[in-house]
This record gives sequence, structure tokens and C-alpha cells, in this order.
Amino acid sequence: MNIRIDFPNRNIQPIVRRLLQAGLEAADPTVAMDHGVQVTNGILQVGKRRYNLNKCQRVVCVGAGKASATMAVTVERLLGPRLEGGIVVVKDGHRLGTQKVQVLEAWHPVPDRRSERAGTSILELVASLTSRDLLIVLLSGGASSIMAVPAGGLTLKDKQATTTLLLRCGATIHEINTVRKHLSGIKGGQLAMNTSATVVTLALSDVLGDDLATIGSGPTAPDPTTFSDAHTILKKYHVWQDVPTSVRKHVEAGVKGNVSDTPKPGIGLFKRVHHEVIGNNRMAIESVAKQAKSLGFKTLILTTKLQGEAHEMGAMLAAVAREIHESGNPVPPPACLLWGGELTVKVTGKGKGGRAQEFALAAALKIAGFPKTCVVGFGTDGNDGPTDAAGALVDGETVARTLKRSCDPSQALVRHDSYTFFKKAGGHILTGPTGTNVNDIYMLLAM
Repeated sequence: MNIRIDFPNRNIQPIVRRLLQAGLEAADPTVAMDHGVQVTNGILQVGKRRYNLNKCQRVVCVGAGKASATMAVTVERLLGPRLEGGIVVVKDGHRLGTQKVQVLEAWHPVPDRRSERAGTSILELVASLTSRDLLIVLLSGGASSIMAVPAGGLTLKDKQATTTLLLRCGATIHEINTVRKHLSGIKGGQLAMNTSATVVTLALSDVLGDDLATIGSGPTAPDPTTFSDAHTILKKYHVWQDVPTSVRKHVEAGVKGNVSDTPKPGIGLFKRVHHEVIGNNRMAIESVAKQAKSLGFKTLILTTKLQGEAHEMGAMLAAVAREIHESGNPVPPPACLLWGGELTVKVTGKGKGGRAQEFALAAALKIAGFPKTCVVGFGTDGNDGPTDAAGALVDGETVARTLKRSCDPSQALVRHDSYTFFKKAGGHILTGPTGTNVNDIYMLLAM
């Protein structure tokens, strides 16, 4: 993986590059699949479960997400002639060459017409399977957008408008996916409900706590959320009156019980559905920590469940940096502190950016003047928000350096325009599509 860092301090670049490379290698779907899935003498072993492929009439693979093509290539290699074929859908630019599995592309983070066509094709394929067949489902981050089937009475435009509002209001991924599931005909266990086959889902987790009902909006997982939850979320973020009328009517009908809710935990359907999380954020963070230790840093993982507003978390991390320099707590320099998770941005302007870049920009303002201090915000999929940057790197000199170039970091933060700021001032981390997605890496280096 070629990690490019546009940053004037040439000394820190190779250190950050090695740390991020370690994280990406640990989150590589091929490595994760080979570790968690084996085929020996016609027996497929996934985790502790075993499946006799000789007794399966058809073995089919479907999936969605930024890493699903990489996962499909591995499934083809492991199963060989036993795999009939299948369909996976990826974000634009994440396509890979496959032998049997058809790879489709669609837009992210808001679904487009291709998302709908892909979702419909997948539903038609899984509906053709019987109880003698095995369905392998591959899920990774981005699946919620790029595999979309509107619920009855709703249109793609309804989903697009609602998704856009949710992405800009500061809702968490769990909240966004709760609403998505209740506007869908494939999410929230409904893919599993539309097939009679035994289902094995392999998930590369991009959500806090590896919640199966949230990864890709849980198309094969029982859904504990309800229409009432979706209604509460839309009200909570003050977008209820802004969503399309058809969406409000659909949710209200669901709350009243006039529209069937998603399949819930405990029903018989899920006795033939099994899940295995093959990779997650902790694997990536632990690998970064191991690499940091090898470079001589005192290393501490604070959490892999970081959430909240990006600018607030950036300021929080800067406070930790000040504590390290003033008291040596929680660890003295040279120190590498790590957080994993997914932050949110409540967009109020027309700026361009992403959560990792906004986090780094907010931190830059708070660590201004700190010697030998660097902060990194990094999206493991290679795309932070609707941008081509994976994240950003800042240090104690970023603010002073950019003010000399007539770039105002404070105004950029107010406008949520972090991408434009780093494009002008330097600091972008660029990878292109990484083939994986296991949440974000947030890092503080105090040297």
C-alpha cells in the first residue's frame, strides 16, 4: 500500500507511514479471511462451525461493502470449483477482478440507482436458493449505501434524501442504520428472510462493538431496533419534518403496526444463519501499537470505541498532549497514544471534509506551539467523508505555518471545510482505496 503524506516535516513522515501501514496490513481482508476460514477435504470451517460442502447442492456468494471484492477473491480461491458464483457490490473504485463472482459498483455514502439494481439482483439470486444450498454473505463498511432496496411504498429518492439528512445531522452510525433498516427491503435481517438456504455471514467490522445488527445494517442479522426507534431518531436530530412525506407516513404506519417490522432476535429463521467477525478495529490498533513499540515509543491504547463530535474529540486529545508534556501522564515521551472508533460531524455549512480531517484540524488549533507533538486522524478505507483523502497529519507548528499562507484554520473548522484547508496548507494522508474498512485510527505522538 502506497501511503503518501503531504507534510513539510520530513522526519515524522516515515514514522507515521510505518505505523499506518502496520494497521492496514492487520486489517487486510485477505489476511483476515485466511485466518478465519479454511476448507479441508470438502469441509468449510468458519470459526468453530463446520459445513460439509459435499452435501450442498449449490454454494453461492453475495455481499456488499468496500472490502467485499477482496473477500470474494479469497472465497473463490478457498472454495475453487465448489463455488457456483454470486454477486458482490463495492464502492466506485474498489472493483477487483474475479473469476466467478460478479462485481458491481455503486455510490457511497448515499445510494444511487446502481445500489438499487445491485440490491434487487442479490435478492433475486438468494430467493432462488433452497434449504439444500449454502449462501456465503460478505459484509464490510459501506454496505448500507451500496446495496439498497427501498421498502414497499418508498422510492430511491426517498432514501437518498433521508440518508443525506442523517449524514449531516451528527447521528451515529448505529442511529443512521436504525433508520435505514426501517426504510429497506433488504437490511435488518430481510436478506436472510428472503432465502431458504443456510447462511454464513463473514463480516469485516466497521462499527463500535462489532454489532452484527449494525454492520452493513445487518442484512442477515436479527434486528432489535423498531420503527419507534427510527421515529425517535428522526425527531431527536430535528429532521422529522425535513424527510419526505412518504418516509414519515411509512414510519408512522410501522409504529402503529400497519407495516411489518424487521425480523427480531429469537425467531426460528436465524437458527440457519451464522455470523463470524473476521476483522475489526482492535486488530488494526493493536498492530499499530506493536509497531510503535518497536520504534521505541511508550505505547498506550486508550479505546477502540471512540465516538462523539470530531472537533470535540480533537480538542480532548490535545488536552492529553498537554498533560503528557507537563506531567508525563498517562505515559512520558516518547509516547504513542492510540484511539480507534468513528466520530461524527454535524455539518452546518457547505464546506468539504471528513471526520478524521476535522478531528486533526481541531487538534491542530489546540496543540499550536507544542514542541515535538503530532496528531493523526485516519480512515482505514482510504476515504474520509466524500473526499479522496484518508485523513490528515498535524503538529504544533501547523497553525503558525498555515497562517503565513493566509489559511485560517479557525474559519475552516467553523465551515467544516477541513479538506480545503489541508489541500492548501498541506497535511493530507492519501492512500487511494485500501480494500478494507475497520473504522478510524486516531493517534498522538509526543516525542
